[in-house]
Amino acid sequence: MCGRFAYIVVQTEKAPEKGPDMRDLKIPDQRHPEKAHRPDNAQPKKPDWIRVKAPTSKGYMDTHKIMREHKLTTVCEEAGCPNAGECWSQGHATMMIMGEICTRGCTFCNVATGRPDELDVFEPGRVADAVQKLGLKHVVITSVDRDDLEDGGAEHFAMTIRAVRKRSPETTIEILTPDFLKCAPSALETVVEARPDVFNHNLETVPGLYHEVRPGARYFHSLRLLQRVKELDPTMFTKSGIMVGLGEKRPEVLQVMDDMRAADIDFMTIGQYLQPTPKHHVVAEFVTPDAFKSYEKAAVNKGFLMVSATPLTRSSYHAGDDFARLRENRLKKLGQA
Repeated sequence: MCGRFAYIVVQTEKAPEKGPDMRDLKIPDQRHPEKAHRPDNAQPKKPDWIRVKAPTSKGYMDTHKIMREHKLTTVCEEAGCPNAGECWSQGHATMMIMGEICTRGCTFCNVATGRPDELDVFEPGRVADAVQKLGLKHVVITSVDRDDLEDGGAEHFAMTIRAVRKRSPETTIEILTPDFLKCAPSALETVVEARPDVFNHNLETVPGLYHEVRPGARYFHSLRLLQRVKELDPTMFTKSGIMVGLGEKRPEVLQVMDDMRAADIDFMTIGQYLQPTPKHHVVAEFVTPDAFKSYEKAAVNKGFLMVSATPLTRSSYHAGDDFARLRENRLKKLGQA
């Protein structure tokens, strides 16, 4: 979905050096052909509050070893996620299914764009096997956009959820899905019927920036998608996130919060946008920690069950711990009703 999250791509064999259309995805111009002719945007120096130390812990090294032994290729390394050291030191993992090439070309995202491979029917089983071997208590499953598929990959999501449930029945499952923009309503129904514990779909930014940040998507479609999840299953937790520092204004962010609450979204995340390469969307500003605290306070006051708003917040950051708190907060709210 996007380069600012820590993803893991599950593969059974060594990844090919070139993509299905014979591109070398290690070369930026071939990885992002839609961005190759864009002018460079200067990458500003990161402030102290956004910097993290290089990972060196034993836990990180152990996780790294497990990933290599199970032939897992990580986009968290490739995208330079600032939380990789912390997450890996705790053995956290987010699975990215349906390949490593996206059919969209969002200007903030570092996932390769182009024509994806056909779906691998054995992938759900491999994901389930990896979850079991890693001993995950909570797993996040995400994907690239697959506009080339009639159902956007909905059935593949459902198969993966069911496979994990069968192999690791105690593991809670959070999904971070595409928007299924070009699909029939039955696509979303297919995913919800597989009963993930958390349904996450990121709005990414304020509606006024969609044309330049997320041109292939539609703000109100994404919002309605999350609202429909609640209509299909009122007990399912819903979650969505945005980036700040793209050029948005505070009143626009507050309006997104109101829109999310109107759609009955439970959990909101807000994190700092970081520019993957000079060809990607420019960082308009580094939002201060105090501003993030202000956003968090505003969101809590608007009624979200959970809010994570810090410079380093990412959609799957601390997902397992946050899910436990999410359930606890719902129980408290029901107790007060």
